[in-house]
Amino acid sequence: MIRAVSIDDEPLALQVITHYCAQIDFITLEKTFTAQSEALKHIRKFPVDLLFLDIQMPNKNGIDFYKLLDHDVIVIFTTAFSEYAVDGFNVNATEYLLKPFSEERFKQAALKARNEFEFRKNLQIQTHLMVRADYKLYRLEFDTIIFIEGMDDYVQIHLTNGTKIVARHAMKSILDKLPNQKFKRIHRSYIVGTQHIKSIQNKTVSLGEFVLPIGDTYRDVLLT
Repeated sequence: MIRAVSIDDEPLALQVITHYCAQIDFITLEKTFTAQSEALKHIRKFPVDLLFLDIQMPNKNGIDFYKLLDHDVIVIFTTAFSEYAVDGFNVNATEYLLKPFSEERFKQAALKARNEFEFRKNLQIQTHLMVRADYKLYRLEFDTIIFIEGMDDYVQIHLTNGTKIVARHAMKSILDKLPNQKFKRIHRSYIVGTQHIKSIQNKTVSLGEFVLPIGDTYRDVLLT
């Protein structure tokens, strides 16, 4: 069972999350808070696995609050402001929900949190991807992968050192090997390393010198 708390300065928003969590059998919402100070005391005394966290709050931005936590809690940011998406990804948020969000959208985020929870539980020390290409086995640190491009039965992996590795892999199979909080599929042909996202604008994602399209099917998952 995933232990969770929710923090939002709007009581109505907390009621919505409480209701949605009650419909999910793998999350226990232990407490809700409108005050960050009280939430911080509770989390430090009773560590949780998952945090539903509003970004635009009085006193301290939700992202800055998240950085205060001294353990690696999974976070789903909730906010009415889409411009915070890049900041959320840069602190390895598992998901980003744009208010008002539907119960179905919330369930999608909850499933991602469960996948991340299981991933961390089973592969806590994994920091890299193993890929076989050119008759060699490559160890690729997650942080060095800018994006992965799908090309029929192959993928091309673009690395921070300028190297491109072409391997025989389906996009879905390689996505299953990657942690949700570090990688997002933005298009049928592209998976991006979220820490390398510089901006999201209209239907494109900028990763420094690379500008990639956002597929209509994946737009909601990336931006909301």
